[in-house]
Amino acid sequence: MNQSKKIVLLTGATGGLGTSIAKYLDKEKYIVYGAGRKQTQTTDYIPVYMDLQKPESITQAVNKILSEQGKIDILINNAGIGITGSIEETSIENVKKVFEVNFFGMMQLIQEVLPAMRKQKKGLIINISSIAGYTGLPYRGIYSATKAAVMRMTEALSTELYPFGIKVVEIAPGDFKTKIAEGRIYTPLKKDSPYYEDYQRILKMIDIEVEQGLEPEVLGKKVSQIIRKKNPKLTYNIGIFMQKLAPFLATCLPGRFFEKLILKHYKIKK
Repeated sequence: MNQSKKIVLLTGATGGLGTSIAKYLDKEKYIVYGAGRKQTQTTDYIPVYMDLQKPESITQAVNKILSEQGKIDILINNAGIGITGSIEETSIENVKKVFEVNFFGMMQLIQEVLPAMRKQKKGLIINISSIAGYTGLPYRGIYSATKAAVMRMTEALSTELYPFGIKVVEIAPGDFKTKIAEGRIYTPLKKDSPYYEDYQRILKMIDIEVEQGLEPEVLGKKVSQIIRKKNPKLTYNIGIFMQKLAPFLATCLPGRFFEKLILKHYKIKK
């Protein structure tokens, strides 16, 4: 057991934003356990198997870390999966799968880690949501819904854990240059669908926005900065300027006015 160094449990460590976070924390001498379904050879973190759709794997991963280190100082819930499609045509099976990964699995992991953190009387939980959680984006409504759920849960969790000295932070990233599209669930493009033209065009826009996003290292650096803060903010929005502006506009503008901006941006017409 290593009581001097901080122990980090990071989900979704095997690629994209997770890999960047792991590299930054490893450089700063944290002991990082990188959770994922794939076991990879790396010097950036200690691999630990976890599938957020398999509750038993979550319990086993947490128990493994606690048995080896005796504590978990920081939990970073980064793992997630994307999904696109119209609300009407997206299968309920796929909706449930995305909620299992993006919300229910995250919630169980928090529940598994909290007894140890409460015993320590300290800890930090960082939940990675998305700027998409501030508003229902066309053809990404299910994804937006999962991230909105993460946001509201995080806010409530922060108040509940306040008496125990455990801090809770939410990071809402915009687009980053990652391979998120490769793992995304796509509702099939059907040419006889009434949504075909809009869906096809917006899918291309989504991919372009990802290509023009920030480098993953930006988030890795930000996470390391947040961990070092004595009193971190509850929410950090990270993205290009217009994406960071969107949450402010969504809360300040009349609903229908903001909706018109979304319709105009995505060129959705009657």
